[in-house]
Amino acid sequence: MRKSVLSAFCLLLWLPLAAQITLDDYRADVAAYSRRLRMAAAASGEAAERAGQARTGYLPQLSLDGSFTVAFRREDGQKSWTFGVLPQIVQTLYGGGAVRAAHRRAELGYDIALCEEEFARCDVRYAADYAYWNLSSLRIFAAAMREYVGIIRSLREVVERRFAEGYIAKGDVLMIDARLSEAEYGLVNAEQNLSVALHNFNILRGMPVETEVRLAQSIRDSIPMPGRVSPDAALLRRADYAAAALRTEQAAWGVEAARAPFDPQVSVGVGGSWQPHTPNRTGRTRIDGSAFVRVSVPIFHWGERRRAVGAARAAELRSEWSAAQLRDDIVREETNGWTAVVKSNAQVSATEESLRIAGENLEISTYSYVEGLATILDVLQAQLSWIQLYTNSIQARYSYADAVSAYLRITAR
Repeated sequence: MRKSVLSAFCLLLWLPLAAQITLDDYRADVAAYSRRLRMAAAASGEAAERAGQARTGYLPQLSLDGSFTVAFRREDGQKSWTFGVLPQIVQTLYGGGAVRAAHRRAELGYDIALCEEEFARCDVRYAADYAYWNLSSLRIFAAAMREYVGIIRSLREVVERRFAEGYIAKGDVLMIDARLSEAEYGLVNAEQNLSVALHNFNILRGMPVETEVRLAQSIRDSIPMPGRVSPDAALLRRADYAAAALRTEQAAWGVEAARAPFDPQVSVGVGGSWQPHTPNRTGRTRIDGSAFVRVSVPIFHWGERRRAVGAARAAELRSEWSAAQLRDDIVREETNGWTAVVKSNAQVSATEESLRIAGENLEISTYSYVEGLATILDVLQAQLSWIQLYTNSIQARYSYADAVSAYLRITAR
């Protein structure tokens, strides 16, 4: 029995040595394939173009209007057609601050998109870590379940031999058969979960779902505990919090943009016209030039300005409260994340000692049963304790690896 128990640990130690894919390599593969990062990059590109578009509001605008008309009836010798071509160059001198507000909001939108892209990169990295450690833990758990089934089957052979020799009752055989059936059922579930984890692992990096992989690192490796980052420092690191602050500033410029259409508008320009003489008797055309100053002063719009500005201020207030809520969320995430790191690390140490004791107890109980010094219930209880503590050990190591990755994401490292 000592040999069968030790073989499980040897298998777990062998897995990392035969590995091929490191965690850093997997992160790079996931980042290169990630659809989310590509969407975030596209959003940044869109925001950059919108900022460039808003910048054109400071520049003169050249436009050309044209029309051609044919009349069905001709009277008094006039031609039945006419046309007009009106080119204009217009420069806005004062638009109530609309151009400046639009430009600044677009620039802030680009900064926000960059922050969101950076935060998406943190999320994608955490997703890669989660898939990597999840696959590692489920492989170890499946190996443990196979070892557990093997232990029960070896005991079943002993029970059948002793029953055939008349040393035990039929009840012992039935109990070991029931335990074996339960263990095989658990093994099927473990292998199913392992297959799903492998599929998720490959999908994240854009590989066929059934592609076999070897992991260079394991949850049984020594994963260093990260240093703690204060909540205030975490806030400065978080790209999503920076984006929230930028949205608040963008909303403040939205108030200016809402007010601008109701302020006086002043523009100047030069233009011209090319058209036939009126009335059009000979079809000859003429070209005229002009320069103009255009002034527009809104006077009374039934409170529209007050309503528009009020709505913009409400949006600004909503952005401020949203940033404040995010701040509280980040502080809570940092505190809970650090607690998870510390407690899961403590669980790793506790479960290792318990697992060692359970292995010795299983070996002694099995030997005692073979020698007729213990009952089948003692052995079954030892087996159950061993697999439960083994599962706890795997879960504790996985929880610690996941907690470390989650804390690195929370603190944007």
